[in-house]
Amino acid sequence: MRFRLCLGLGLFACLAPPLSLPVPATAQTYGYQPANPRAAQERREREAAQKGSVIVAEPYGPSESLRQARAMTSALGRLKPERKGVVDVYVVAVGMDSDGVFGRETAEAARVLGSRYDAEGRVIVMANGKGANGTASDPVVPDGNPDHLAQALGHVAEVMNKQEDVLALFITTHGHWNTGLNYRDGERAGGNIAPARLAALLNEAGIKNRLVILSACFSGIFVPALQNESTITLTAASAEKPSFGCRAENDWTFFGDALMNQALRQPVPLPDAFAQARSLITKWEVASRLDPSSPQIDLGPQAIAWMDKIDAKVPKVAGQPKGMPAFGAPPPPPEKAKPAPFLTKP
Repeated sequence: MRFRLCLGLGLFACLAPPLSLPVPATAQTYGYQPANPRAAQERREREAAQKGSVIVAEPYGPSESLRQARAMTSALGRLKPERKGVVDVYVVAVGMDSDGVFGRETAEAARVLGSRYDAEGRVIVMANGKGANGTASDPVVPDGNPDHLAQALGHVAEVMNKQEDVLALFITTHGHWNTGLNYRDGERAGGNIAPARLAALLNEAGIKNRLVILSACFSGIFVPALQNESTITLTAASAEKPSFGCRAENDWTFFGDALMNQALRQPVPLPDAFAQARSLITKWEVASRLDPSSPQIDLGPQAIAWMDKIDAKVPKVAGQPKGMPAFGAPPPPPEKAKPAPFLTKP
């Protein structure tokens, strides 16, 4: 179960309000204001987490910084330009937590979307940890961090036809009902991307046609923020529910396996694939005696036109699932989240 929250950032919503002691009248008379800078900082960070992103990170060392810069430059440089008169799909797949399951799910989901939508040469994969293995010619996969996500969206916006082409954005990670998508890179970095922040990134990029797939607990909280006439949003769970299957050693989460690994490999339209995936997830949850995660789909009215065009690209022959199935292994017990560095008392 996705109760393992990176670096405790999910605690923002459930922590008691910062302690604010009243100032005695006598103290005010003498101009004394008792300082509580830590409480004020925590309050600012909590408010920021609910509105946008909070990132806490140790800087890369010189070698890793150079390696990441080269990896990102290579990934962006390989993107093919748009084709005039063709509705091209650009795939951006991001594993935002360093648990191996998210890297493996990211890498294979990118392959599924690339194959389904004829997007060869128009795919960017970014993931933390070692789950997403690079190719022999390009062994380094850029980290799946918020800065790289913003760079990828900006570059895709430059090479695509923003009025005609489609962005397929896939993100997999842990999630929280209040702060959104969790970001974790081992012990080096952690944070979150809230619904308002993800919506702002997409809006600032100016990409009109968007297929957004979020594989995370409570990811339904993103639906209202991402809604517009030309966006389709698929989420692993409703705003109130966790999703399942995210043990670090897994190849897939429940949602990733059911949707990406099975349903989207079939020659069926996107809404039908989602319905198949949701039905399969329900069977797994019932068999495992888990509360339903209630995956969500939201279709903008103008998105139907471009969806039909990209669904016409789907191969006529079904693909075969890859990796170990998500269903069958017992879910891990909930883990108590560790406090983030800036919430840890000295």
